[in-house]
Amino acid sequence: MQALTNRKKQVERKPMTLMEKLYLPSIFKGMGITFSHLFKKKPTISYPEQQRPFPSVFRGLHILNRDEEGRERCTACGLCAVACPAEAITMEAAERQPGEEHLFREEKYAAKYEINMLRCIFCGLCEEACPKDAIYLTQTVAPANYGRKGFIYKKEDLLIPDPTTDREAYEKAKGTIGTGVK
Repeated sequence: MQALTNRKKQVERKPMTLMEKLYLPSIFKGMGITFSHLFKKKPTISYPEQQRPFPSVFRGLHILNRDEEGRERCTACGLCAVACPAEAITMEAAERQPGEEHLFREEKYAAKYEINMLRCIFCGLCEEACPKDAIYLTQTVAPANYGRKGFIYKKEDLLIPDPTTDREAYEKAKGTIGTGVK
């Protein structure tokens, strides 16, 4: 059968020399590399005691934001779900009832809001698509879990604490405690 291209080359098989047959120079060279690594700084970080510094552009867990009066910003427009390339966000909209003005900013709100972290690729497109600045990605690393259901974050898990009742937890969740940023 004829070859399609002329790229093949004939390989010459030379007999091995005495030093190559002994393998000793190669073994000593490998041992030298191994011993040189013993005296270098360890790249491993002991996690609970030490934490790796993340860059400022790191994108971690999602947060559903509130306004300064404690009302939810999300209006269930669905732009974040449409922008998500992994289709990790699902939501259901509901109408605000009379007397719920202190809970929701707009007439429409997200009755159900879920993010499947097993699908999420932490691209930040949901954050960019949101016109109300309702969702953003924090500097918090996503924790490990043993079950699949633990990776599906519901609205209660994502919603930031109410600033009118728990100001310190709100500031901590926003990341403004200790940074001087308001």
